[in-house]
Amino acid sequence: MPKAKRKVHGGADSSPYAKPTAKSTAAHSIFKMNHDLGQHVLKNPGIANAIVQKANLKQSDHVLEVGPGTGNLTVLILKAAKAVTAVEFDPRMAAELTKRVQGTPDAKRLKVMLGDVIKTELPHFDVCISNTPYQISSPLVFKLLALPNPPRCSILMFQREFALRLFAKPGDKLYSRLSVNVQMWAKVSHVMKVGRNNFSPPPQVESNVVRIEPRHPRPQLSFEEFDGLLRIAFVRKNRTLRSSFLGTTAIVGMLERNYRLWCSQNDVPVDDTPLTEVNDVDAMAVDGEDEEEWAGFSDADEDDELPDFFKQERDARKQNGAGRKKRGRVTELVREKIRKVLEDETQLVEKRARLCDEGDFLRLLYAFNQEGIHFSS
Repeated sequence: MPKAKRKVHGGADSSPYAKPTAKSTAAHSIFKMNHDLGQHVLKNPGIANAIVQKANLKQSDHVLEVGPGTGNLTVLILKAAKAVTAVEFDPRMAAELTKRVQGTPDAKRLKVMLGDVIKTELPHFDVCISNTPYQISSPLVFKLLALPNPPRCSILMFQREFALRLFAKPGDKLYSRLSVNVQMWAKVSHVMKVGRNNFSPPPQVESNVVRIEPRHPRPQLSFEEFDGLLRIAFVRKNRTLRSSFLGTTAIVGMLERNYRLWCSQNDVPVDDTPLTEVNDVDAMAVDGEDEEEWAGFSDADEDDELPDFFKQERDARKQNGAGRKKRGRVTELVREKIRKVLEDETQLVEKRARLCDEGDFLRLLYAFNQEGIHFSS
């Protein structure tokens, strides 16, 4: 009589060689990546090693890592640097990173800060290394450039198109406010290309690693002033500078407020006598272009054409007289100063922002400041 088969407790799935089911896989999964936070973990150890090597770390360096994820880069940085401050937005990732180094000698040299790196007050650090979440690429670069004591160098991974904007020159399609600012304050060099399959899960775009090294000595001008000028110039980078500075009531109004503040600080009297009633929509039209609604500054490159809906709203305000108001003498004085700078002092009135180089913007800033017009309050 054949021997009865012994029933294995838990069924066939309990065998260590059995193929895992979806249920068991989910049970052992740590967590799902949050695509809204740009979570794509670098899984290629060769790429991770190359990034750390390109940073040329010293044993005395304090490194800031933005978005450490599960720590694939962090553990390599800890081997080459004195200490690491890792800023992580996702509490699950922060917990996983802490668990990874717990009980090791590296645990004492790692500080994990939970929060948004853009809003976080950062400690002193010598080098920044980041597999940057694409959503904060531009704010992170500007924050690093604006620090009173910027890092010796930053090794940052970006979406390929964003990285190309860092290198763009006047006349290039991707030339922008970001291009001018970064090249004014730092030297940018390309490190390597990184394919999407080196990440888990793979992103929809290719990536590039760049090195940003602040210039020494640092340019002797205010970052806020220079950036404020560029914000206005690049709101519509394909329009003339005349249109950028004089074609929008809100921008003239902002410069007028800054001029009033400058006058009050320097004991310069202003004449607030109102002029006759004028139609701002007609008076502010420049080069045949109508006044448009200004929605504030944006890093995105916008089209030069307004949507039909906004054009209809603007035309309706013209018919109802909504654009009519009394304009003061200070407004006229500021407009004349802007015209003088663009036409007489710099001769850049008909030039477009996308064709201006670093020297052109410096000339503009100097001439505006000489007239008492500033771009930061």
